[in-house]
Amino acid sequence: MAAQPLQPWLDTALPGASIRLPPGTYQGPAIINKPLTLEGNGKVIIEAGGRGTVLSVKADHVTLRGLTLRGSGDSHDAIDGGLMAEGNHLLIEDNRIEDVLFGITLHRSNDSVIRGNRVRSRPVDSAERGDGIRLWYSTGNRIENNDIAQIRDITVSNSPRNRFTGNVVKDSRRALNFLFANRTLVENNHFENNSTGIIALNSDGLIIRRNRIIHSMDASGAGVALKETSSALIDSNEIVHCAHGIMADSPMNPINRIVFINNLIAHNITGIYFYGAKGGHMAINNTIRNNLWPVSIIGDGDPMNDTWWGNIWDDYEGFDLNGDGFGDKPHELYAYADRIWMDTPAAKFFRNSPVLELLDFLERLAPFSAPSLILRDTAPRMKALR
Repeated sequence: MAAQPLQPWLDTALPGASIRLPPGTYQGPAIINKPLTLEGNGKVIIEAGGRGTVLSVKADHVTLRGLTLRGSGDSHDAIDGGLMAEGNHLLIEDNRIEDVLFGITLHRSNDSVIRGNRVRSRPVDSAERGDGIRLWYSTGNRIENNDIAQIRDITVSNSPRNRFTGNVVKDSRRALNFLFANRTLVENNHFENNSTGIIALNSDGLIIRRNRIIHSMDASGAGVALKETSSALIDSNEIVHCAHGIMADSPMNPINRIVFINNLIAHNITGIYFYGAKGGHMAINNTIRNNLWPVSIIGDGDPMNDTWWGNIWDDYEGFDLNGDGFGDKPHELYAYADRIWMDTPAAKFFRNSPVLELLDFLERLAPFSAPSLILRDTAPRMKALR
């Protein structure tokens, strides 16, 4: 039985109406240009047949709930996808979006909610997929409890003050890709098996807290990567088994700080990597353990301009004789021969080779030159806080 077109249902509805579609398959693409509620109760499929975007919204106060959107076109230029939304105060809830290029796009859409949706792109290389969720010049939106996998990225561009909470993103390129996304909150999300967890460029005032970011093992990947970003708070995250746990350059403004507090950073190739470092970082009460290399700092600045306090280090060699929970002497990390692979990226391939291990041992035993002090934690903590 051929699918019936959806557009007549939308055209004949009065503004503010609630349309409960009978179970079945409906033909898209279709456009909503008035405030209304469209409900599918999990039994309605809207199929675009490989043409354009399945459903477009060009009105405020629209609710879409319980629909399956599938079969978009394949044009990246046209942003073909499941849903293109250009309205304010939208509710996009409990929908399934599959076999599409892009998933959900908010285009100049403010104060909307995207909640409880399941989004999948197409089974092609990650760079050839579209974004699972895409925000462009959109502010004050809440992206909550969505199940997203096999997409390219979630991209947030020129879109400040949005909230991403309780989402799961797996098997994609970048779980969150921020560009000029100031004052964004990223909280209680789970990011797994992505090339990179969170990357932010020119996005000041970020709060990234209580997220679990694991298995971001792409060669250039990271759990959290910050570039040209100031005033960021990275708090109480678990960042485990990534190429770099945290990557960051220094704040753009010297009075600003990037603060890392209460994070678990474990089983990464490099736990924390500061590049182009000119100070401005504060690392407090983090647990840094079982990383191939705990901290790398590359740049022409003074690493002592960073603040390290109360962190737990698995290679700390001091004692707590007075029982106050802190080591009696500072924890200091020096670069010996291992500086070779930091300063010469091509040498990273040989990082754990017998030759570099021997050079490192000899340098520590009888240094050929003064080693470089990378960091000094003035009060290393002896016991975990959690």
